[in-house]
Amino acid sequence: MNQDKLNALAGFFGIHTAYNDFDGNLVQTPVETQLAFLKANGLHLDSEADVDEALRDHVEAEKKRWFPRELITGTGFDYQCNFGLGARWHIELDEGLSSDVRSQYTSEILSGIADTHISLPPLPSGIHELVCEVGGRIETVTIITAPLRAPSIDDLIGRSRVWGITAPLYGFRSSRNSGLGDFEDLARFSEYVGQLGGAFVGINPVHALGFTDPYAISPYSPTHRGFINTQHIALDQFSGMPDLPEIHALLQAVETQWTELRASEQIRYNDHRICHNAALRDLYSLFLTHAGSESKGALAAFRESRGSYLERFALYEAICDQYGTDWHQWPVSYRERHEDAIKQARERFAARIDFHIWLQWIASVQLGDAQQRARGDKGLGLYLDLAVGARRGGGESWCEHDSVAQGVSLGAPPDQLGPDGQNWGLVAYAPKKLAANKYKSLRNIYRSAMAYAGVLRVDHVLGLNRSFWIPDGGVPGAYVSQPLDVFLAILSIEADASQTAVIGEDLGLVPEGFRESVQSHGVYGYSVLQYEKWPDGTFKHPNDLREFSLAGFSTHDTPTLKGFISGCDIKWRDRIRGLDAPSQSALQYRQQEVAALATLDPDPSTHGDLSFDHLFTTTHSALASSPVAMIAVQLDDILAQEEAQNLPGTIDQHPNWRRKCALELEELPKDPAFDAVATMMQENGRSLND
Repeated sequence: MNQDKLNALAGFFGIHTAYNDFDGNLVQTPVETQLAFLKANGLHLDSEADVDEALRDHVEAEKKRWFPRELITGTGFDYQCNFGLGARWHIELDEGLSSDVRSQYTSEILSGIADTHISLPPLPSGIHELVCEVGGRIETVTIITAPLRAPSIDDLIGRSRVWGITAPLYGFRSSRNSGLGDFEDLARFSEYVGQLGGAFVGINPVHALGFTDPYAISPYSPTHRGFINTQHIALDQFSGMPDLPEIHALLQAVETQWTELRASEQIRYNDHRICHNAALRDLYSLFLTHAGSESKGALAAFRESRGSYLERFALYEAICDQYGTDWHQWPVSYRERHEDAIKQARERFAARIDFHIWLQWIASVQLGDAQQRARGDKGLGLYLDLAVGARRGGGESWCEHDSVAQGVSLGAPPDQLGPDGQNWGLVAYAPKKLAANKYKSLRNIYRSAMAYAGVLRVDHVLGLNRSFWIPDGGVPGAYVSQPLDVFLAILSIEADASQTAVIGEDLGLVPEGFRESVQSHGVYGYSVLQYEKWPDGTFKHPNDLREFSLAGFSTHDTPTLKGFISGCDIKWRDRIRGLDAPSQSALQYRQQEVAALATLDPDPSTHGDLSFDHLFTTTHSALASSPVAMIAVQLDDILAQEEAQNLPGTIDQHPNWRRKCALELEELPKDPAFDAVATMMQENGRSLND
């Protein structure tokens, strides 16, 4: 097969012909990888003649176009196109715009005949279509009109330096939940953080994991990122339902099970799912029988507002109830979404579809209430997390199949942490397919993630620039370019619409100029102090971190401060590798790092104090006094916990996502550590109570 022609064809789809590995060596993309990626984009190339034909078709298609396929413009600004001589043109506005916005644009504003070029009027934020006709020939240009920047925290609450607490929602203990943290726990904890002067509460992703999936645990491996995890629904907080004896009897009947699940030291996910789902089904039956017209009207309005996007996901969940949670194992007519089969499924599973739509409505109402209570009068509210992808067999890949790259997974190339590379088993989106669908899948996911967030963290924001795809069948992976400017524009559109600040998790090997480009669009950076070092290995002082970022000592994927001091993560990895004794060299190096942390205290006389209490105060005082915009303090660190929430690269060897909070929510105000943190933040001008 002619390599030059294959490379040229691959280039049309952003497939890299080579990349530099972690050690700087050039790795060529194999032919079989290029072919697999082209197949993922819908091309089937069985011979060199097929490559020639496909290349010729794409080259000719680009040569024939007179106008670009896309252009990005600024919201409210006119735009002078460098094309359009003699064209009759008109603009079809984004279908999602409200009637009030549409009424401001007459046909005279949105159409014309170009002289030397097309002059576009100022347009509202959205994705529009410019339809051009010249000599009987029609071409359409996608216009992505976006605010120049996403909102800053100063735009949102009039403050440029704030703080908040991050915590695992699933791990909340309380005297009333069902053994897994729920949205009422979140609301109450957020109100407490607000009393302390914190501006936000950050939690793990709350994307839908799959109603009946017994193995879904990781919040970073959801079934669909556009919907909510119904396992966090608080069963005792149903609004819009009359105070029925049947509800009290139901809650009383399950209380023995809840008490047992609350008492367990680790979360028993499957036991919880069985009990929780059964209770939800019973509550739904009571809703159908007893809910008033106002509640049923609100449900109908929610269903109408989410439209086909929600209907499709509810259908997926309904089919899962019957055929299992991996759609690759479904009957072929459902796998391939045959029109007649899907129509029949909607009729056959109508009652189940109604139930899953009700679940999403209840979850939305409760998460919305949590955000309202978290924001209070002057805060940002919830700081939510957008996972990098959804699992391959889940709802997102089935529902959004027109935009998904088939037969590949997202992952990472080999590096020092993963010598064999990493296959995350997550859905990859194909840029050409996304563009053909006007980026609807991406917009829906961003919009859903921001609906109840004052701040949204985009996990692995580097994926907006390029992503590492791994084909099925053991074929090596490679990079695929993504339209960074388009993705950032869409982020700005949705962030501005929802008034949400955006953080891009930009850890790891970052291409030159990437952080500057992302920040120019109003996206905050992300700094983890235990990774922020100078070339000589010494820690950066928080004063040297990026001001336009969120910073903290640790995350869900790193050791807690106490675990960092003890080398808990090192001991875990050595234990998993089967070593009889921990690596002394690694522990010795860690002790050097701990000693270096102590030097962040400006008083040299304290540098020998390596106790947890002193290092907590030292690191967080330095963070609090820095010019960094947002400071996040982990709940685990406030409570001096040693174990991490997650040990990357493990599944069952480490109790990932299972550990509960050390104290019940009702006990937290009794712990003086919270007042100490609040005082520290207030003394450094970060408190909302100032």
